Amino acid sequence: MSDDLAHVILLANVAATFVMVGLIWFVQVVHYPQFDLLGEERFVVYEAAHVRATGRVVGLPMLVELITAGLLAWRPPIAELGLACRVGIGLVAGIWVSTAMLQVPCHDSLGRCFDPVVHRRLVRTNWIRTVAWSLRGALMLYVLERVLAAGRPSLG
Repeated sequence: MSDDLAHVILLANVAATFVMVGLIWFVQVVHYPQFDLLGEERFVVYEAAHVRATGRVVGLPMLVELITAGLLAWRPPIAELGLACRVGIGLVAGIWVSTAMLQVPCHDSLGRCFDPVVHRRLVRTNWIRTVAWSLRGALMLYVLERVLAAGRPSLG
């Protein structure tokens, strides 16, 4: 793999991760907590619009992060970063599992009717993704710093 392609993969991963770090903190601190302000009569329509719009915003960065994290775990930028890159793909896997097993079912339930218990579960369980993406952000800054310090942005 060329140094230029390796550089693009690493930068794409860092960029996608930080798009998601920013989005998840906004969602966790601002957006999700305000769901209960909408009122039951308008909530189902709002929730459907929210799910559609959110999917359009997060789909590409999540996919780019997944693919590039997998490539980095398979071929770390430098040998000493192998463990960090494997931890990174593990965090991505945890985020995807949390999304599929915890947050999506909450959104499915809320899409039928507003339920304060489900809403609280959504906010509470979303901390898993918030913490995981924050850890990924810090980890990827470390990886980027080590690669820059080594002067070798190539994979493997």
